[in-house]
Amino acid sequence: MPATDATQASGEALLELLSGFIVELREAGLPVSLTENLDALEAVKHIPLEDRDAFKYALGATLVKSSAHWRAFETVFEVYFSLRGAQHAIDDEAASQAPDGEVDPDDMGGQLPGQGDGEGKGAGGGAEALSPEELAQMLYQSLLQGNDAMLRALARQAVKRFAGMEPGRPVGGTYYLYRTLRNLDLDDVLEKLMDQARARSADEGHDLSPLEERLERDEFESRIEGLKREVEAEIRRRLVADRGVEAMSRTLRKPLPEDVDFMHASREEMANLRKALYPLTRRLAVRLARKRRHGRKGALDFRATVRSSLSYGGVPADPKFRYPRPHKPEIFVVADISGSVAAFARFTLMLVYAISHQFSKVRAFTFIDGIDEVTRFFEGTEDINQAIHRVNTEADVVWVDGHSDYGHAFEVFWQRWGREIGPKTTVILLGDARNNYHASQSWVVKEMQHRARHVYWLNPEPRNYWDTGDSIVGEYATHCDGTFECRNLRQLERFVDHLA
Repeated sequence: MPATDATQASGEALLELLSGFIVELREAGLPVSLTENLDALEAVKHIPLEDRDAFKYALGATLVKSSAHWRAFETVFEVYFSLRGAQHAIDDEAASQAPDGEVDPDDMGGQLPGQGDGEGKGAGGGAEALSPEELAQMLYQSLLQGNDAMLRALARQAVKRFAGMEPGRPVGGTYYLYRTLRNLDLDDVLEKLMDQARARSADEGHDLSPLEERLERDEFESRIEGLKREVEAEIRRRLVADRGVEAMSRTLRKPLPEDVDFMHASREEMANLRKALYPLTRRLAVRLARKRRHGRKGALDFRATVRSSLSYGGVPADPKFRYPRPHKPEIFVVADISGSVAAFARFTLMLVYAISHQFSKVRAFTFIDGIDEVTRFFEGTEDINQAIHRVNTEADVVWVDGHSDYGHAFEVFWQRWGREIGPKTTVILLGDARNNYHASQSWVVKEMQHRARHVYWLNPEPRNYWDTGDSIVGEYATHCDGTFECRNLRQLERFVDHLA
């Protein structure tokens, strides 16, 4: 085949490969535009394709717009490209050429790092001939010397020996990872490495200082984490080989932080939500300020138009408008903090207070069957998490039994604070409206709507669950200017944009 034809075929293959990868990223929820797709194609022209890390980071730099999306991108990349390229062949070659006599355990008969040919188990025995103790010694020596090539080879051998993977077996990768790491006992290996570091320092005539010991431990922990990543990558590669890229992509796919359901988030997902909240608040604050500066044109200013038309011979060629004065609304947030909706209320309060400088006044009220104003907990504090903790522990929100009673809570709110709602006030009600079959007292929401500028209801339940069982959100929605499903940060962002 002529060189030009080969180059063209190679380019078409790369284009097809990247197109499939873009599709997988979009399936995982990452927003990848056509422009970013073209940027990625241009970027890979300037990096060596055999360098897996360079290829990965070139794609990441052009396709990932948020640090919160990096983990999802990395998962898709590792699955999609797990069986593509020559990485394993490269690793094998590197291991076989490792310094100090270190070799791939799959290629030699149990030769330990630093040993001669006569000290192993014998040629042709293969890594399978190694006893668990000898494999552990090889692992220990490789970690001690920081031999990445040998660690990659040992990771593959450990998965082969300890994971117990069987073709077609419907078991997730986490189980195989647990079995492999349990047999490697890396905590014990870490302590042996630290003992060796202390002994080496003692032989040199001094003890490790606290700083030196910490640095040594950090270095060994870093090497061990690298080994764990290699083990996980090998398990993933074998699963993809058995089940296919598409099936593994669906299995490992996790929602992006902004798509995680508040009410069903795990502890790890909650931590990621908190990290994703801060850039979201900055972006929303900028958007609110911009929309307020560049508001819609007001009514036609007839006098100014006529005055301007004199320069055009009386033709009103340049109509003038009265621009509305920008205003900052007052916000009253009334949030149910009972049970599973507490996480939703927490994130909504955090978001509103993070952009509170865009509003002239923000007041917060929380309730279960009683209600209390909690604005005081947010005043004069920089740590909003501490403020939320005080809300959950100090607010007087229990009246009788601590079960949701929207009717009683709203009635008390109206008696104590209803007269403070004015034409500049926007009231945001948060909750699932599951009222335990108590009276709704929906007249309170009706009165709020008459007094306030707007009344909105945010519900963290899926819309098809509304008005089922003890949910009475429909009774309240009749008197609201808008009722929004708000189960994740993406929906919460859309609402705040609407609020502007």
